[in-house]
Amino acid sequence: MSTSKLRDAQSPLSSDFHTVRKRPRFQMLRTVGALMLREMATTYGRSVGGYLWAVLEPIAGIAFLSLIFSMVLTTPGLGTNFPLFYASGFMPFAMTLGTIGKIAQSVRFSRPFMAYPCVTFMDAIIARLLLALLTNLFILAVVLLGIMFIFGLPVWMDLPYIVASTVLGMFLAMGIGSLNCYLMTSIPVYEQLWSIATRPMFLMSGVFFTFDIMPKLAQDILWYNPIIHLVGLMRRGLYPVYHGDYISIPYILLVSAITLFFGLLLLNRHFKTLMES
Repeated sequence: MSTSKLRDAQSPLSSDFHTVRKRPRFQMLRTVGALMLREMATTYGRSVGGYLWAVLEPIAGIAFLSLIFSMVLTTPGLGTNFPLFYASGFMPFAMTLGTIGKIAQSVRFSRPFMAYPCVTFMDAIIARLLLALLTNLFILAVVLLGIMFIFGLPVWMDLPYIVASTVLGMFLAMGIGSLNCYLMTSIPVYEQLWSIATRPMFLMSGVFFTFDIMPKLAQDILWYNPIIHLVGLMRRGLYPVYHGDYISIPYILLVSAITLFFGLLLLNRHFKTLMES
């Protein structure tokens, strides 16, 4: 047996790698685009109502929070407008966790198409990430500008911080989502464990309050929650008086990079097993 044949026989994934390398130019773009169109059709349907609900869902959540807490508190944690304050916390929280869930389901959702050599798990992950990013940017703009218009607030935004919060949130979602994609596909019970573990995150991510007013002990613990840094970035971009000195972009990048590395590594090594399970 020749050296090249022996090398191929010893590496069960070598044929997959050769297939990826030999894909025609722009094949990945076409594949990702097709997966995005399928995702749009299945998630939002073919009518305007599906896209309308994607916008109305976060608006309903913010309106509910504003109504409840305005009955108890005289002023929100920042500024004077309850909807804007809760939108600044709820939107990065909901966008990040929602995208983590989408990416975690990538392999299961696109499994029928992965039987084709031209479709890989990276195509499925990137397709869901890009669609989530575009959808979230649209919803964020509609919600924030709508609140400012309805309540007659001055339109003030520090766009670099708002963009940083959104983009870093998507990077974090890709990292944790990729790791969860492997864990949920290979260990079905992990999906229930993840759901239980993330329920307190709504209270631990600074949606109802600012990090700065919390007791020192709580700050020392919650600082390690990367989503609370995303919320701080969003509020820094919406409130000129808010500085958020606790915010650490390197920490968000570190958590994102570590989880993405291990997520892609596990998916790459065990992809065939996941497809057969």
